[in-house]
Amino acid sequence: MAGESEAARHPYAPTDLELPGYVPISLPLTTILGVYVLSSLFITLLLWTLSGRLPKKTKIERLLMCWWIFTGLTHIVLEGYFVFSPEFYKDGSYLAEVWKEYSKGDSRYATRDSAIVSLEGLTAVLEGPACILAVYAIATDKSYSYVLQFAISLGQLYGTFMYYITALLDGDNFSSSPIYYYLYYVLLNSFWILIPSLIAIRCWKKICIAMSSESHKKTKVP
Repeated sequence: MAGESEAARHPYAPTDLELPGYVPISLPLTTILGVYVLSSLFITLLLWTLSGRLPKKTKIERLLMCWWIFTGLTHIVLEGYFVFSPEFYKDGSYLAEVWKEYSKGDSRYATRDSAIVSLEGLTAVLEGPACILAVYAIATDKSYSYVLQFAISLGQLYGTFMYYITALLDGDNFSSSPIYYYLYYVLLNSFWILIPSLIAIRCWKKICIAMSSESHKKTKVP
């Protein structure tokens, strides 16, 4: 009876999940989304403004810097909190509220699924700092800029595809409703397929051009 009572308190699927000590979401959805969106806009707009002072930076390079700072801080702060907070569903902090809300679209976060923790751990610890390094590399025209961006993008694509594939292999029954499934699980994560794909293609072309140019230079040397 205690297990049934505990399970009935949370909004996640399947309904028989046991989350002892679960603290219901207290913040309204508008607040949860609003804080994240506004803080993200502030950071990206700040970087967009500062990058405008850098010499000879194209709009694409400035947009890339904004993307990398946004996704980097998301990996480090948001996903980092999840990785190192195994019982976030008992907490009432803002970051805990974010994950309790998102778990409506994928309850594997609430249950600390090993595949999810592993993927998010690598993302937070490796990809997050690498994204910040990418901002610096673009700003200072480092020679490794395109290689770094290409590597991070492939990592993000791999992580996102693994995220979807592991869900499919486990039955893909982790959303409490179709709305949360398509809004949280499908739509939000799709950005980490579309944007990294575009960046990877761009970097691949830039790397190929650079290698081709270097090859031509070598053939001209007597």
